Parts: sequence; C-alpha cells; structure tokens
Amino acid sequence: MIKLNELRDNAGATKAKKRRGRGPGSGLGKMGGRGIKGQTSRSGVAIKGFEGGQMPIHRRLPKRGFNSINRKEFAVVNTGQLQAAIDRGAIDASQPVTMASLIDGGVVRRARKHGLRILGKGELNASLTITAAGASAGANEIVSKAGGSITIEAVAPQAAEAKAAEQDA
Repeated sequence: MIKLNELRDNAGATKAKKRRGRGPGSGLGKMGGRGIKGQTSRSGVAIKGFEGGQMPIHRRLPKRGFNSINRKEFAVVNTGQLQAAIDRGAIDASQPVTMASLIDGGVVRRARKHGLRILGKGELNASLTITAAGASAGANEIVSKAGGSITIEAVAPQAAEAKAAEQDA
C-alpha cells in the first residue's frame, strides 16, 4: 500500500534550476555565462536589429512596393453583385443605379472619393441604367448584352465627400 508521505517523482523527472553566478564550483560562476563587460553583460539590454555597427539587414535589403499619393479610390461593384442585389430586392431594376441607390440597398458600405466603378465579374440578367465614374470593358459588354447602359460621369473629389457627408448624416 502506498502512503502519501512516500510519493516521489520518477527518477530524472525533475531537474534543479541552474544557479548562475554562484562561485566557480557551480560551473556558471563569476560572469554567469555573460562574458566580460559590455552592454550584453548588464541587465536591460535593448539592441533589437543592432549588428555591432554593421549595416543592419533591414536596411541592407531593398524595400518593395509603392503607394501612390495620387491613387484613385473607387467603390467597386461587380455585375454579379448587382444581379444578386436585384434578386434579393435591395435595388430596383426599373430605377437608375447610382452610388446613392447602392448605399441605400446595402451593396456598397460608403461613398468613395472618386465614385463608383463597375467590373464585369458575374452574370447580369436585368436591364439596368447605371451611372458610374468608370466601368471595365467586360462590364460594358455584360450590361449592354442584358439590354442596359452605363453612363460614365466624372466625380469631383469635393462633390463625392459632400455626398458622403450628406448620406452619413
């Protein structure tokens, strides 16, 4: 029968903690494995990315990508999304499709600075009259095959912001 006072771990299951800097007999005495002097022998070292004066790798490697400050921000809608919105009754196919009608129908979350852009991914069965700031060649083809039309209308950035502010209010 086992008694509580006789319970032991298996041999080798526990290991004593390394006691650094506790004399030469410990094997980790004197400097405690930190070497002699210098920044890293002291506490509070913060040299992430520092390579001893050598040019760090994050500065040696080339940077990738480019973000243009003149990029245009469109609210992008595919023809398939328009058909899905018509099917669920979010937008009325008999009315002209504009940025405002798409926001009201929940197809687009908010107005973008440079207006609406229609792309030709997905099928469209309804005949729509769309007013947008731009459309791809594929979208033009799909909409005209369905018997509709796309009117391209340039949106001034200030006008778009004013429209967005009105719709938010």
